[in-house]
Amino acid sequence: KAKPKKHTAKEIAAKVDAATTNRGGGKAGLADRSGVEKGGHAKYECPHCRITAPDLKSMQIHHDAKHPKVPFEESKLVNLHAVHVVETSKPRPGVRGSLKK
Repeated sequence: KAKPKKHTAKEIAAKVDAATTNRGGGKAGLADRSGVEKGGHAKYECPHCRITAPDLKSMQIHHDAKHPKVPFEESKLVNLHAVHVVETSKPRPGVRGSLKK
């Protein structure tokens, strides 16, 4: 009579995958997913349809498939990982500095 295995190869592979893959949870993952700091997981944004891609090769594949009539120009891609400058000098609508009458 054969002894039953305690864990299957599929179970072990799932545990290894869960332990080694970053699922993006927690505060660090929230900042990454929101795209406030560095644009989220994706690095490039298509200038035509604003879809994002993680690398240049994926963006070129997307461009060839979705925009075949427009020539691919790497210089027109939007780099989401570039440093974003936040303007804080703009006044908020509906807020006044003083209430003089």
